[in-house]
Amino acid sequence: MLPVEEEKVKIVHRSLPRKMIIKRVLLILFGAILMAVGLEFFLVPNKVIDGGIVGVSIILSHLTNLKLGAYIFVLNLPFFYIGYKQIGKTFALSTLFGVSILSIATYVFHPLPVLTTDPLLATVFGGIVLGIGVGIVIRYGGSLDGTEILAILFNKKTPFSVGEIIMFFNLFILGSAGFVFGWDRAMYSLMAYFIAFKTIDIVIQGLDESKSAWIISEQYERIGETILARLGRGVTYLKGEGAYTGDDKKVIFCVITRLEEAKLKEIVDEIDSTAFFAVANIAEVRGGRFKKKDIH
Repeated sequence: MLPVEEEKVKIVHRSLPRKMIIKRVLLILFGAILMAVGLEFFLVPNKVIDGGIVGVSIILSHLTNLKLGAYIFVLNLPFFYIGYKQIGKTFALSTLFGVSILSIATYVFHPLPVLTTDPLLATVFGGIVLGIGVGIVIRYGGSLDGTEILAILFNKKTPFSVGEIIMFFNLFILGSAGFVFGWDRAMYSLMAYFIAFKTIDIVIQGLDESKSAWIISEQYERIGETILARLGRGVTYLKGEGAYTGDDKKVIFCVITRLEEAKLKEIVDEIDSTAFFAVANIAEVRGGRFKKKDIH
């Protein structure tokens, strides 16, 4: 038998349109500057640190009296190469640009007066501002900290997830702040990290976070028509079969926003209070007919 010659799949790498590149550059620039504002106007003057490489940089800057921006840039350098190998050229360049802007901005903002000396206010507002900045950079393809890249590398050689590895690193770093700045500042740092973490989620996913809804009911047509009429959302009927009974089932699938979840529950309860109802978060929705229909 003659060997079958395998057909090679040619992968085409398309360059981004200029408009998209300019948008990405401007937003990463804005996000990096926002993070610098959160650090220099709120957290660092009040001896509250962030997690990751930035947290290590804050501690080293305090112990050596060298510029924070220099540590942020130098300590992140090895991760640019790792990011290039593991994730790609665009990510590595976006990260290099973002970290460079962050380093320069922390240097520029350092002599300026702080906005508050109250550690609680600094923790809350610093965490929010920092989280918005980091979230914008991540959303547009970059990173401002090498910890995530390091976690991806460790994830391939250990049984732990990327999130678990990042959490371990950050707990160690934030715990170290207790020996340097005092344990009350370590607790403030943990609070700032949590606030920033949740803010990053909101920025990446958006306030209008999408959810998928699955409904199984004998009144599927009525429920589907009501969803379309009252929420303006399209629905899809899927064919299902009960594993125990073997009965044919109709499954309603639709995509809604977080703000519409309560209204959808109300619709289902009104029509069939015994219906099976499940909701899950969706990271991203594209295409199809997700756009809301006009309700008259």
